[in-house]
Amino acid sequence: MAARIEAIQVYSPRVILGRTASLLELVKFISGRTGLNEGEITMVLKELRDAIIFFTLEGRGAKIEGLGTYLPKVSLDGRFDISHRLDAAIRNALNTPGAFRGEIENRVNIGKTGEELVTMWNDEHPEDPVTLPTP
Repeated sequence: MAARIEAIQVYSPRVILGRTASLLELVKFISGRTGLNEGEITMVLKELRDAIIFFTLEGRGAKIEGLGTYLPKVSLDGRFDISHRLDAAIRNALNTPGAFRGEIENRVNIGKTGEELVTMWNDEHPEDPVTLPTP
């Protein structure tokens, strides 16, 4: 018997990731748009990183308009991390109809419910169905 989560993972839409942009690529992109030299941009990006570390180590969030808010958090075992709340401008730009130029696997399943994905799994895998719990 297959698990519900397995069926959903197989059929859910997901972005096919391309190569991650490197720091050098980001710096060249920004340099080409601003006229600043690459050394200045690299320095500013590293200082931005250090500022986020500084303020979160003080237990403070760091809000960067246009990027988001960085907030310190601690786990049960005492390890620290930073959560990031994405700025609405980025989210809105990503969700502008027709703006996404990448590839999406299982694109046809966008908008389907978990139950519909489970039904697809059961139709295609009758030997290993997902059985839904009875109420």
